[in-house]
Amino acid sequence: MQRAAALVRRGCCPRTLGPWGRSQSSAAAEASAVLKVRPERSRRERILTLESMNPQVKAVEYAVRGPIVLKAGEIELELQRGIKKPFTEVIRANIGDAQAMGQQPITFLRQVMALCTYPNLLDSPSFPEDAKKRARRILQACGGNSLGSYSASQGVNCIREDVAAYITRRDGGVPADPDNIYLTTGASDGISTILKILVSGGGKSRTGVMIPIPQYPLYSAVISELDAIQVNYYLDEDNCWALNVNELRRALQQAKEHCNPKVLCIINPGNPTGQVQSRKCIEDVIHFAWEEKLFLLADEVYQDNVYSPDCKFHSFKKVLYEMGPEYSSNVELASFHSTSKGYMGECGYRGGYMEVINLHPEIKGQLVKLLSVRLCPPVSGQAAMDIVVNPPVPGEESFEQFSREKESVLGNLAKKAKLTEDMFNQVPGIHCNPLMGAMYAFPRIFIPAKAMEAAQAHKMAPDMFYCMKLLEETGICVVPGSGFGQREGTHHFRMTILPPVEKLKTVLQKVKDFHIKFLEKYA
Repeated sequence: MQRAAALVRRGCCPRTLGPWGRSQSSAAAEASAVLKVRPERSRRERILTLESMNPQVKAVEYAVRGPIVLKAGEIELELQRGIKKPFTEVIRANIGDAQAMGQQPITFLRQVMALCTYPNLLDSPSFPEDAKKRARRILQACGGNSLGSYSASQGVNCIREDVAAYITRRDGGVPADPDNIYLTTGASDGISTILKILVSGGGKSRTGVMIPIPQYPLYSAVISELDAIQVNYYLDEDNCWALNVNELRRALQQAKEHCNPKVLCIINPGNPTGQVQSRKCIEDVIHFAWEEKLFLLADEVYQDNVYSPDCKFHSFKKVLYEMGPEYSSNVELASFHSTSKGYMGECGYRGGYMEVINLHPEIKGQLVKLLSVRLCPPVSGQAAMDIVVNPPVPGEESFEQFSREKESVLGNLAKKAKLTEDMFNQVPGIHCNPLMGAMYAFPRIFIPAKAMEAAQAHKMAPDMFYCMKLLEETGICVVPGSGFGQREGTHHFRMTILPPVEKLKTVLQKVKDFHIKFLEKYA
């Protein structure tokens, strides 16, 4: 049968004889007759459909790369095809991707990464000795002296040692144990791994995870994927997005009616809100977690991004330790950091770590087992994380250049934070709280009733409608506040402050002009 079908498809020359002396045209005719006799088979139904797929995956939403970003991609393709728009480029202000926005890499970090990736360069006089020293140390800890080898599931040992030393320096001598350090594929991998091991139970005993609103959508996405219960606590917008323990208590008591809240997530400095928690606030949160027997998750990836002179980053680990052994020996805490933010902006390396303290020894074994399923995080990302926690020090050849570059990046971000806050607050119908840290603005926007009706007609949330119009009319891509969560009746958007200063001024002016026209149109 297969041979017959093949003969029909080939459409061979009639004068060519087949292996049994018949012409191929004759063989083709016979094959056609056979195929006509065979009954047609109906197409088999797909095994994987929207109805049969994992419902938890279908429930996942991630606003930072959601519908508005897909629309931005469509518009970029239209511009490439020469379709005329009222703008010449799409400005992707939706995500904190520093180098995509023009931030230059830190020279020392890239030198060490180049040496690790191509060790033949270790003989080159073009590279400083302190960079070579770090590259050799990393490579000697890798299998076969190569970044291309697997590492231990918990990460390369010497890098975990460097992370522990960094935490001790950062926290003024508070000890850190390398055995409590787990290298991860960005901070996101660590957060989802810890949540995976924490979630259990069913019905009213299902794990509840307390997250700030507004939140970084990773949290709601992982909670949906794990079929856990999201427990919202609201940051106080009228008080610069402060965290209030009374609000934590309200959310906890309300949640106990339908789930078992046992995880409390804090983002400090805040994403998308940019607030920096005071030491007193952190103490209150730790006491609350101790009192209510909650596992603390401290997302601290923006710890280098503090701009307000009145604010200072305090790590949860340091404050916990200084509150005394009653807390430091009992409160379970996982803290996260990354190569993606800060002054580094090395998002693509996907480097990160988590420090987990006061974990039950048997659970520690379970965590390592879970991590071993994915073998190990990218070793190149681990190397990048090592350079972040083990930078040049005074007296080393690269120290001055490294310090200049780091201070330049953070200084520019501080200027852009103030510029963004000031310009937004000059626009009628927009209010922006001080950008104390991180790398985003999350302004509140007034949306007229007629615009809300138009949004409803388009089956969109009002701020999604606003952001879509902003994109279509100006080419500026921002994320609607509804993707992060917000109090009922309020509307926001998140915009990164990463573009170069002159471009940022242009973006802010375009948003201002658009907003004024939007208010006039829907007045």
